[in-house]
Amino acid sequence: MKIAVLGAGAWGTALAIAASRNRHHDVALWSRSPAQAAAMQASRQNARYLADIPLPESLAVVSGDVASVASTCDLVVIATPMAGLRSMLTSVRPLRRPVAWLCKGFEAPQALPVRGPADDGLLAHEVCAAVAPELRAAVLSGPSFAQEVAREQPTALVAGSADAELREALVSAFHGRSLRVYANDDIVGIEVGGAVKNVLAIATGLCDGLGLGLNARAALVTRGLVEMARLGVALGGRVETFHGLSGLGDLVLTATGNLSRNRKVGLLLAQGLDEQQAVASLGHVAEGVYCARSVVRRARALGVEMPIAEAVVALLDGRLRPAEAVAALMERGPVFESR
Repeated sequence: MKIAVLGAGAWGTALAIAASRNRHHDVALWSRSPAQAAAMQASRQNARYLADIPLPESLAVVSGDVASVASTCDLVVIATPMAGLRSMLTSVRPLRRPVAWLCKGFEAPQALPVRGPADDGLLAHEVCAAVAPELRAAVLSGPSFAQEVAREQPTALVAGSADAELREALVSAFHGRSLRVYANDDIVGIEVGGAVKNVLAIATGLCDGLGLGLNARAALVTRGLVEMARLGVALGGRVETFHGLSGLGDLVLTATGNLSRNRKVGLLLAQGLDEQQAVASLGHVAEGVYCARSVVRRARALGVEMPIAEAVVALLDGRLRPAEAVAALMERGPVFESR
């Protein structure tokens, strides 16, 4: 299989490495920067994101025109953040190649004259439906830190698509001795899990940063999963998806793992930094910061209650201080657990 991975950040590089380890695949990793591509091709490593992890000799690192790189491939994998998905889909649309994306979150709201879901931020499959509806499309998601995948530490992912053939192509592309890939046809549930867990990880980082204890962390993760499932089902996902890799699995990893950028944002907020200071200190994209408000807007539009996500947004907006956000959650009236 010929595979193009578009985006040479940590996650794109890690998955390109994983696919290249399968000798049956011909993999090209595309970088927006010609200088970065040349440096990676020469040094055989991604010094910025995955230093000291060698690139397989069979992995080609390229730059230049996206359409030219992807035109002869059997599978195109978009490895940009959510902010870059729309332009990438527009670039590859004329090729009519099967496409999968790795990004997790909601797209920033678009300035449109007609009120609709786009004003509240779109999930990746909704972006694809808007700009390239004819493409065969999928998502690859699940609990995964790029460094561990690149180092061949055991990892499980889920390939989501309504297209069974494309799901199997993703399994074939990435399933290997250290990377297990499951299939699922609930693309909505998978994407909601991948988006909302980042917001909940900010809340969990705040909890840990304030020293609230392991009981509080467990309660936050558990009730956060309930919020995630509420929104996902309201958007058309299936509740069982949130018990799987892209729901519970990704939430546990992102909320508790020390490599989690979103959790780190919560830790920084607990120290008294504001949103801009926390993001600047991080130095990398933390999708939870950018999609938290979209999560809350979509939930409100559907009448879905998400108090943890609401508290995160209030904290990011500066309307609540860390201790006040905790108090707002703890002082809510008692409710039946399954509601």
